[in-house]
Amino acid sequence: MKTRHYLGIMLLFIALFQSCKKDETRAILASDEGIKPATLSLDKNNVTLSKDNAKDTVLHLTMIQPDFGFQAAVTNVLQFGLKGDNFKTVKEVVIPSGRTTVGFTGYELNSYLLSLGVPTGTASDFDVRLKSSINAKITVVFSALASLKAVPFASTSYLYVPGAYQGWDPATAESLVSPTSNGIYTGIILFPEVNSEFKITTERNWANSYGQTADGKIAFNGGGNIKAPRAGNLEIEVNTTANTISFKDHNWGIIGSATPKGWDADTDMKFDNANQVWKLTVSLTAGEIKFRKNHDWGTNFGGANGTLAAGGANIAVASAGTYTIVVDFNANTYTLTKK
Repeated sequence: MKTRHYLGIMLLFIALFQSCKKDETRAILASDEGIKPATLSLDKNNVTLSKDNAKDTVLHLTMIQPDFGFQAAVTNVLQFGLKGDNFKTVKEVVIPSGRTTVGFTGYELNSYLLSLGVPTGTASDFDVRLKSSINAKITVVFSALASLKAVPFASTSYLYVPGAYQGWDPATAESLVSPTSNGIYTGIILFPEVNSEFKITTERNWANSYGQTADGKIAFNGGGNIKAPRAGNLEIEVNTTANTISFKDHNWGIIGSATPKGWDADTDMKFDNANQVWKLTVSLTAGEIKFRKNHDWGTNFGGANGTLAAGGANIAVASAGTYTIVVDFNANTYTLTKK
């Protein structure tokens, strides 16, 4: 009986040892060497974009999820870059969780490609890849490149927003932009106070304008002054087909040990609609900063060497001084220029 008892203990010990070895193997598979990047394929590699196919789905991508060696929630981001540029200028599009196929309309693809600064009406070559990550401790991996040749079309149009916030001058007013000229215009404007009044003009003059007729409704060459529902940076969307206007908070600020408010609160930036960048001139101390949206950690960017990364590392500020900060969330770049 003792022999059986000892034999049972030995078998249990061997089983536990083997289980530990399996866990050890699984940890090794989770190392950089064991990671398998996602695979990406496009249903076409040559597309001509125009207003005629702008509402059609013009490009499909199919992907196989990456394998990090263990079960984990993966974030996949599709990157468009200029061919041979090594993604120095990049447009990123987050792929919804769990999706293995995604389609893009002509409007969507056109706006992505135009954000890279390519000319319209002529073919340009692009590199496309998937960036996959699970957390900051595991190396980001990239799929093999897919090639795309595309001809974007010119379609950008503007509206202008003169109002009390800038002295009612259409010539210097902030703008709303429609990248696809589809009647939907957006822009971000800093209003100093609630109920700050403004109108919307079609040119930088008062020849034609939109006013408000009811909450969320506007009329061409009619209605009264429109009122900002609250103070702060507000993203305005105007639909000139439906004659509607809406507002939502859209603010970016800096936070961190180098900023005036430390890690306790944001110092807000201002959006430059004409150049589609966020700007701030501010006194900083030696320390660290990050960029945060709408005063919340749900969306934040860090980075290094002028390149932004979602949820990335704190950005170092080497010495105290007055800095001009410019951030481009389309290209995911930033500059800190000491005066």
